[in-house]
Amino acid sequence: MKAMILAAGKGERLRPLTLHTPKPLVRAGGVPLIEYHLRALAAAGFTDIVINHAWLGQQIEDYLGDGSRLGVSIQYSAEDEPLETGGGIFKALPLLGDSPFVVVNGDIWTDYDFANLRQPLTGQAHLVLVENPPHHPNGDFCLSSGHVQDAIVGADTLTYSGIAVLNPTLFQGAQPGAFKLAPLLRNAMAAGAVTGERLRGQWVDVGTHERLAEVELLIKGND
Repeated sequence: MKAMILAAGKGERLRPLTLHTPKPLVRAGGVPLIEYHLRALAAAGFTDIVINHAWLGQQIEDYLGDGSRLGVSIQYSAEDEPLETGGGIFKALPLLGDSPFVVVNGDIWTDYDFANLRQPLTGQAHLVLVENPPHHPNGDFCLSSGHVQDAIVGADTLTYSGIAVLNPTLFQGAQPGAFKLAPLLRNAMAAGAVTGERLRGQWVDVGTHERLAEVELLIKGND
């Protein structure tokens, strides 16, 4: 199974750090955020990695190279214009092949064991969900009997962690260009084709300086 790390965001809320450094190369505990993902994916047996990039993307390629230093093989999907999550994955599909693949947001930090994802995919997607963080209190989806549904008013919700397994058929009918992933997921949910699980470990969406500082504290606590 291949894996894709989404690394094309500009990280505007992390300025000035991201004025001259792409967000995935911002360091926490002295290590670039994307390197934590690559080491965890390699430990879980994922060695074929695709990384998309846009803003200052050449720095990512220069730092990671072909991935051999980290025990993986990396291919890059360069974007000349922002394609959003759905469009970025769609552009990279020729590199990912016809089988289900893992997708990981490059701007999260987690101790999640990616080996949990090495299971047959029964529908079009499998999402890893987390408890709603303070900055996203309303959540995204509901999890019931192992299936993910769109958020229902009055129901308990969870937040999408940025970790998933996707079947390429999810993108059937899509056209090149910028588009979001969420509408495709919601269509698949309506058909009962999205499973999910709850992440029990540590997870931070590293979108601000405050949350980057939170990751630093977690890393120190894990030492």
